[in-house]
Amino acid sequence: MTQPQILLFTIFAAVVAAMVHGRLRPDLVAFAGLLAGVLAGVVPAETAFSGFAHPAVMTVALVLVVSAGLTRTGAISALARLLSNPALPVSLHVARLGVVGGVLSSVMNNVTALALLMPVDIATARKARRAAGLTLMPLAFATVLGGLVTLIGTPPNLIISGLREGHSGAGFGFFDFLPVGGIVAVAGILFLALFGWRLLPRRATGGDASAPPEALMRGYLAELVVPEKARVLGRSRAELAALCEGCEATLVAIQRRGRRVHGPDRRVTLELGDILLIEAVPTRLEELRLEMGLAYPDGLSADAPRIAGTGEEMVEMVVGAGSRLRGRSARQARLAQDHDAVLLGILRQGRMLRARPRDTALATGDILLLLLPEGRAEALAAPLRLLPLDGRETVMQEGRAVLAAGLFAAAILAASLGLTSMPVALGVVVVGYLVTGILNLDTLYDSIDGPVIVLLAALTPLGAAIDSTGGSALLAGWLGAATAGLPAWVGLAVLMVATMTVSDLLNNNATAIIAAPVGLRLAEATQTNPDAYLMAVALGASCAFLTPIGHQNNTLVMGPGGYRFGDYWRIGLPLEMVCLAVGLPAILIFWPL
Repeated sequence: MTQPQILLFTIFAAVVAAMVHGRLRPDLVAFAGLLAGVLAGVVPAETAFSGFAHPAVMTVALVLVVSAGLTRTGAISALARLLSNPALPVSLHVARLGVVGGVLSSVMNNVTALALLMPVDIATARKARRAAGLTLMPLAFATVLGGLVTLIGTPPNLIISGLREGHSGAGFGFFDFLPVGGIVAVAGILFLALFGWRLLPRRATGGDASAPPEALMRGYLAELVVPEKARVLGRSRAELAALCEGCEATLVAIQRRGRRVHGPDRRVTLELGDILLIEAVPTRLEELRLEMGLAYPDGLSADAPRIAGTGEEMVEMVVGAGSRLRGRSARQARLAQDHDAVLLGILRQGRMLRARPRDTALATGDILLLLLPEGRAEALAAPLRLLPLDGRETVMQEGRAVLAAGLFAAAILAASLGLTSMPVALGVVVVGYLVTGILNLDTLYDSIDGPVIVLLAALTPLGAAIDSTGGSALLAGWLGAATAGLPAWVGLAVLMVATMTVSDLLNNNATAIIAAPVGLRLAEATQTNPDAYLMAVALGASCAFLTPIGHQNNTLVMGPGGYRFGDYWRIGLPLEMVCLAVGLPAILIFWPL
């Protein structure tokens, strides 16, 4: 072993130990490891930051942005709302949500796919009176499995494709991962639905951790207007009350032409222009609005719906001692006309006010729920002397859901047909989202997960240095010696198991960067198909289910599910065995040695 190899392995060992220890952020650890490699002379200074220009890193960033656009238009949440059925048995619920989560994570960031479906799973568990911990971990694992299916489904696939392009001149195609990844995903989700959830401990979960968005914002009595295309036109008050209850909201009253409608719940039906008085936190209010096809009031006339030309958000603000709103109502202060803001609800001394918000004189200390264009909160707070709070809720632009999904589908089609590369196709989608107002520049940059980008960009040159100094060939030699005299598929299996093991302790992106060059060198040593080894690394790097640190999705459900560190291996170990038992033969069939 040469001195550069010793230095690089020492740096990598320190990086792995620091990440497993968990005291420092992974992106900081990776960046420090990169600088250590440069200072030690094993990473050329001129290529130290080449990782930030790597196509795989750029593709990951663009996938995050596109995922944000699909989320903000309600294209994904509309599907998710259809899946909440507390009457289903647990196995069918896990299968149903797992399949949808897998499909979503195959074409978008799997963390985003989980974030979209996790509230649905928690709400369904609450309605079914069962612990969310029974289904959250299977859902998280299903979204990880779905990422195995396509090129953009998970960052390790992009990393593997980039390394293949550097090795042979061509990366993997969009659907090249489908034969192997699809089989493993189907087998894994079937296992989770039939057996996996049964292996988890039956314990109560923490309530506060299960609903972080609502914890940031308070409940209000707010108004929703019935527009022309509302899906609840003609529905009875009893049906509306049931729908509200399903969204954890309360229907207080129905107003029609300035007066409350009275009568038997089953005989009072909804008409155009009616106003619903709903008691809910903003997150549930927005969920209810989308499900019923309702609209927020425009703040001007009694029953007119608000028509937004740009993205909007609900924010909370406090009326300060010197506020210009003290003693005036929203109508008198011309809040809608002059500031394009609508007052949706008021809290006074911790209690909801029952009067119409726009006609209520405001007082010092009132907490206001305001609807206004995104990015306008500070501009509104300054002249009116309001104090913004942390709570915010994005309003879905459901009118642009078809456009957002269409642009994304066109990009996937163009890339899969070889008309352009995936980063360029996704870049066109991002520009389209900006031009059409689906995203603005602030939300674009907010949607990019900086720590993930830095982690990838820092580890890429380190992985390249291990290969260029002969470290990958050395590891491949050891692996080849350990499997000498055995069939070539044994070495493939050992590589896959080793990759899974490391990925359970280290970030899966880092594992792919380290293990892929080893697979290429092992293929050279055995004179077999390198693509088979790259597929084994891609599969092993993503199948990290034994610990909460193996994948971000594993970590996301730990608090809401009330899991302990040792709970993961209960379901993760047999799931990894299923992935190995199904994935290895699939690789040998579709990518023969």
